[in-house]
Amino acid sequence: MAAGWVAALKLVPWGDVLEAAPQILQAARKLIGATRKGAEEAAAGTLVDGAALPPVAQQLEHLHQRVARLEQEQLESAALIQSLAEQNARVVQAVDALRARNQRLLAAVAALALACIGLMAWALRQ
Repeated sequence: MAAGWVAALKLVPWGDVLEAAPQILQAARKLIGATRKGAEEAAAGTLVDGAALPPVAQQLEHLHQRVARLEQEQLESAALIQSLAEQNARVVQAVDALRARNQRLLAAVAALALACIGLMAWALRQ
């Protein structure tokens, strides 16, 4: 059973996975940092240095900026998810190829076992 896992791991394009890993990690860190920054700004948005709320025009501009940042984060998230989905698809293809290979190997082993039993029966009759 362990040999099957080893074979499955050999079929995974690890070069591509390792090549994309830093980009995915950087995007994830950037996304988490932007999310934390947006949450801190939202919490601090009600009061500015203990003063009253800024004028409506400033609040509106701030909201426009936040919406633009959220849209950018959403695009980055979508790119990250797409990258992960592509890697997942490659892993699924590799596992599917292994499953097909395993079925062929099982059929070959069964045929060889039948051939050995047949040869043993033939040898015992002689």
